[in-house]
Amino acid sequence: MPYWYYDKKDLQNTPSFRDGILNETENRYRKEGARFIIDTGSKMDLGYNTVATGVVYFHRFYMFHSFRTFPRYITACCCLFLAGKVEETPKKCKDIIKVAKSLLTEQKFNTFGDDPKEEVMTLERILLQTIKFDLQVEHPYGYLLKYAKCLKGEKVKLQKMVQMAWTFVNDSLCTTLCLQWEPEVIAVALMFLAGKLSKFEVVDWNGRTSKHNAWWDMFVEDISMDLLEDICHQVLDLYSPPTQLSGAESPPPQLGNKTVPKNEKPSVTPPTSASPVTVAKAVVTPVKNGSDAKLEPPKIDMRFTYPGYAPIPPYPSIYSAPPPAIPPPTRLPLPPGPPLSLYAEPPPSTRFPPVNVPPPNYFPPMPTRGPMPPRGPIPPGPPPPRPYYPPP
Repeated sequence: MPYWYYDKKDLQNTPSFRDGILNETENRYRKEGARFIIDTGSKMDLGYNTVATGVVYFHRFYMFHSFRTFPRYITACCCLFLAGKVEETPKKCKDIIKVAKSLLTEQKFNTFGDDPKEEVMTLERILLQTIKFDLQVEHPYGYLLKYAKCLKGEKVKLQKMVQMAWTFVNDSLCTTLCLQWEPEVIAVALMFLAGKLSKFEVVDWNGRTSKHNAWWDMFVEDISMDLLEDICHQVLDLYSPPTQLSGAESPPPQLGNKTVPKNEKPSVTPPTSASPVTVAKAVVTPVKNGSDAKLEPPKIDMRFTYPGYAPIPPYPSIYSAPPPAIPPPTRLPLPPGPPLSLYAEPPPSTRFPPVNVPPPNYFPPMPTRGPMPPRGPIPPGPPPPRPYYPPP
């Protein structure tokens, strides 16, 4: 199976960057696509595992392709469509497109072309080839609940910390953390961040030994404080005010003379239906991140642009000259006289021997029975009782 974790220098040298898109712009595209998948999945009542799997497919896809070639909203619908089948919560393609049309503006939805269903179904084959049919994805949610059960402390504070960490995991889908670290590392780092913000100090935990300096050493070995802080800062950067000027292009319209639609950036607030812990109010309320006027990538007719295979040249003919004329074979002259019979048959009278068939009523009739002998008189009175045989 392929290895899906990259260094930061690899994340800065993506196909989109080589295609002339800045890293800040690419990160915004990833955030918008992930946010769109979360909002669409939440509106269709899909589980958090299905939504997270679709987002991971989305991030992995753009490690091999450019945002200039594949519009992000079509890719997002395709990733969610495939994730629904993988996580056994399938949704029809037309239903996903219907929800996407309700969430997007008319200008954004124009990137789907004249036949949106055909666009998504065509892109699904490219998505499967890109992710090399590696469909099973693990997420930090399971590790978060597993690790939280081992911690000791006040139940209310622990529940508050788990809720906040769950929200951070939802928001981490808008970053590239799933391309940098394993899900168990992300779960530990975001539990560490939630514990600091909710002032929940882990003093003791189940399975503690003398070699464990911190509670996460029991789950993930050799994890440094610098690594935890780096993961926490990447999530906290989602809530920082936007540093990008309004009206940034998305991506630069260099293909054709079509008008590129404006783009509005969604917030990073997670869906409330994705949380497993019942809390009256979410602990963290993210700030909207993005600008009001951005441009959409140019519309590309994907039905004719990918994959661009060269036509197969015709095979050369085997024979360069017509075959030689073969004269028909010579026949022997027929002898004079009447034609001879190939097989001499005997006359019909002697061909088959006679068969002796018995005539009708061959068997003699059965002898008739004589008269029945007369019966004696019936004795008066009731008939004698029958003998009784008890069951064994």
